[in-house]
Amino acid sequence: MVDVILLERVEKLGQMGQVVSVRPGFARNFLLPQKKALRATKANLAYFEKQRAQLEAQNLTRRSEAEQVAAKLEGLSVIVIRQAGESGQLYGSVTARDIADGVTAAGFTVARSQVVLDKAIKTLGVHKQRIVLHPEVSVSVSVNVAQSAEEAQMQAKGVDPIRLAQEAAARDAAAAAAELAAAAAEGAAAASEG
Repeated sequence: MVDVILLERVEKLGQMGQVVSVRPGFARNFLLPQKKALRATKANLAYFEKQRAQLEAQNLTRRSEAEQVAAKLEGLSVIVIRQAGESGQLYGSVTARDIADGVTAAGFTVARSQVVLDKAIKTLGVHKQRIVLHPEVSVSVSVNVAQSAEEAQMQAKGVDPIRLAQEAAARDAAAAAAELAAAAAEGAAAASEG
């Protein structure tokens, strides 16, 4: 384990200024290159204490800017058009890049690393996704995955287009079965008369 000083809040790890023990690979490959932490040496501890007020002020301004953007971004709905099978299963999946591109097209600059995908989106429908604007500020947007713009509008109103298509197919099949039964009954009646 390696001790590091956190330069900002890191989810599930700690707050700014805390000295935490992490695995060497996590420190080497993520925390240090992303400038989220410093190695916990005496020189770095002294440097951090000297810079602490300035770092906290920068964090506060970034946080307040992120909160302003979050207020505008809250409730945003992003439409992603994808091809899917009859059951609503996507051919592929919706990625963080697709969501980031949709949010950017709506007028907000969001990097794909800010989109938190807890699990892959592989079905049609409306899905809630979290976007982290700042380590302490996150916002939820809805991602409307549909096969067409018309379908996306139906889903936004709460109508399930796949269920409608399945019900229509069931009605058509029942009507066809009824027609066959009627034709068979007519044929049987004609045969008994003749």
